Amino acid sequence: MPDAALPRRSMLRLYASLPSTFLARTCNSGVNTLGCVTFLSCSQITSIGGLMNYRLILLLGFFASNMGTMAAQRLAHSRTEAISVAAGNPVIATPGATVTDRLPVRHVALYKNGVGYFQHDGRVRGNQTVTIAFTTAQLNDVLKSLTAIDLNGGRIADVSYNSTAPLEQRLNTLQIPIGQKTTTAEFLDALRGARVEIRNAGAVATGRLLSVEIVNSTSSDDDKEGPKQITPHTELSVITDSGELRTFRLTPATSVHLLEHDVNQEVGRYLSLISSTRAADVRKMAISAEGSGDRELMVSYISEVPVWKSTYRIVLPSDAKQKPLLQGWAVVDNTVGEDWDNVELALIAGAPQSFVQNISQPYYARRPTVALPELAMLTPQTHEGTLLPTVEVTNGSPKLATDGNRDALETFGKLTSPKSVPQDLAFSAGAAVGGPLHGGAGGGFGGGVFRARPDMAAIMEQQISTTAAQDLGDLFEYRIKQPITIHKNQSALVPILQARIDAEKVTLWSPGKPRPLRALWLTNSSGVTLDGGTFSIQEAQTFAGEGLMDAIRPDEKRLISYAADPAVQVKPEVKGEGQLVTLVRIHRGVMYQESQERQHHTYTVRNQDSAPREVIIEHPERDGWHIADGAKPEETSASAYRFRLKVEPEKTSSLEFEEVHTLGTNYLLSNLTPDQITLFAHQGWMNQRLESALRPIMQQKDEIAGYAEQITSTKSKVDSIFEDQKRLRENLTALKGGTEVRALAQRYTSELNREEDELAALRKQLADWQDKHNTANQKLNEMMESLAMEVKL
Repeated sequence: MPDAALPRRSMLRLYASLPSTFLARTCNSGVNTLGCVTFLSCSQITSIGGLMNYRLILLLGFFASNMGTMAAQRLAHSRTEAISVAAGNPVIATPGATVTDRLPVRHVALYKNGVGYFQHDGRVRGNQTVTIAFTTAQLNDVLKSLTAIDLNGGRIADVSYNSTAPLEQRLNTLQIPIGQKTTTAEFLDALRGARVEIRNAGAVATGRLLSVEIVNSTSSDDDKEGPKQITPHTELSVITDSGELRTFRLTPATSVHLLEHDVNQEVGRYLSLISSTRAADVRKMAISAEGSGDRELMVSYISEVPVWKSTYRIVLPSDAKQKPLLQGWAVVDNTVGEDWDNVELALIAGAPQSFVQNISQPYYARRPTVALPELAMLTPQTHEGTLLPTVEVTNGSPKLATDGNRDALETFGKLTSPKSVPQDLAFSAGAAVGGPLHGGAGGGFGGGVFRARPDMAAIMEQQISTTAAQDLGDLFEYRIKQPITIHKNQSALVPILQARIDAEKVTLWSPGKPRPLRALWLTNSSGVTLDGGTFSIQEAQTFAGEGLMDAIRPDEKRLISYAADPAVQVKPEVKGEGQLVTLVRIHRGVMYQESQERQHHTYTVRNQDSAPREVIIEHPERDGWHIADGAKPEETSASAYRFRLKVEPEKTSSLEFEEVHTLGTNYLLSNLTPDQITLFAHQGWMNQRLESALRPIMQQKDEIAGYAEQITSTKSKVDSIFEDQKRLRENLTALKGGTEVRALAQRYTSELNREEDELAALRKQLADWQDKHNTANQKLNEMMESLAMEVKL
């Protein structure tokens, strides 16, 4: 059969039979006829081969026959394209047949806060556009962090992407008011006024749709007793071309045919918008680079990724002289939808600030609604005359400073490898798997191994280092030295550490815990920071337990527990004493009293095992308390003292120490009273030396108190005379004349004279008492300032 006569189905079979390498280049180009069509240059067609040329000619002929003139024009003017849209983030370059058509991922850095840094590197030529495909969820992070740099003198001309308005807003552009979720009745109600043809059980009516109503009907079955059943149904009303009103009940046998072309188009647009919500969620970002010749292009961004996890293995040697072996792994998940082929992987233990913002969504600001002005006729009016001449004011506007020179970033440093750590600090899976790591490949010595080979530690230690670690300020990272491959939607165990560490096997007892725990008291002598995560212990070629640990800095000492220790029993006891004064210090008029409350703690430990135990006892640290006498703690944590106690096999040992709580009280000597000193002596801490030192001060205070009493008494007499003189002056004022009145006035006058003499004497006495009081106060102050002593009780 000639090519032109090939049926459509045969052409589809022919297209399906094309090699996969060709299909990979032609798929997902955006043409709707076959779903994936790509235009190739003549040189590309020639390079495919004879049979491929035949298939390609057939394919292009079929495409032209279905797409018509528009496709032919696109074919005539098309440039070389190779677009591949996947679920992840493939990057494709156009045009240029000799330049790489894809910017692969070369550097991946994963963080603990659920974001990853991705860097694509590749070459472009001349004025070229690089297209990156993302999902909408990824696009938000990309817009916040995208960095595109032409590293060889070119420049990034522009970055664009297809923006999609919300579905509700797109539905509002339709002429038919239909919502996203609609019923048949609501749909037909939105079509009121449209010309329709309705068929129902042989009845046909053509006209304009008038109304859509929900009508309740009652069943008319007389044979059934009880209440009638009410059934709702939908009725359509149509005004026919002849002006007749027809009503149809909407049943499964009813058909409604839309007769207006515009209405059909609007309904088609509505259905297309609804179906678009189920389409592949793909956004394309086009980055245009301008320049001459071949150039290096770097594109980087961040995207949401699963948090990488740390897990460790600690192998306890049978020889007590050897150090335990620590092996670290990282669980890495690739869920971004693109393979990581031979990428440089960095695992960073830290959480840089990051957030989610719907920056890709078009944003519309709300504008105020202003009412239209009312139409009004102009009213004649008069205007005031000039009172003062015009004053011209010139406002100088400073010219904005501009600088034609802009900073240019000539080169962008790629991720650099840090200084490598010693070979005993990292572990390579390369020797085990024979090359780069691949998705889903775990280590041969990972979790799940219940019994290992006797020479496991020696074999593991012979592995060479493939991981380097370094501090990044508040962060730290593990950088895999060799390239790693993890396919999309797969996970892998990546080795990050292997080193001998200092660790001691102990038994840990903490208050409030049901029983003691087997633990390792380890010192991070690996030289790198250990990220927090899970760990498992292997001892005597078998599983001994597992647990969790926080991040451990280099040379930091940490307890990690992994199993219960039923062979050890701990019994705590405490005996308390009352509060006792231990120190009295007098200085510059202040007496400081220090008292202590003591508690005697005893921990009795029984070891029922046949091997000795190093028991670590955690005693809670309380505010204001400190260890005084007895055993000293091995170390102190943020909330507890840690004591070490060695217990021999089938023996009992005890740990004893005293804890002291110190209280301090200050007393002003000027405020002390004899009653307080008597109370202190009754409490037993006021000894003879303190009492002898305080007695002169108390006597001086008594003398001052006597002077103060005399001053108060004299002032009282003066006040009494003032009141009496006030009475006499009021009486004199009330007298009006006569012999008896003159005699009474003379009497009042003589009394006033006597009281004035008495006031003068009292004022002199008051001044004397005041001088003596001041002198005594000064002497008291000197005595208190000069008194300095410290008495330990």
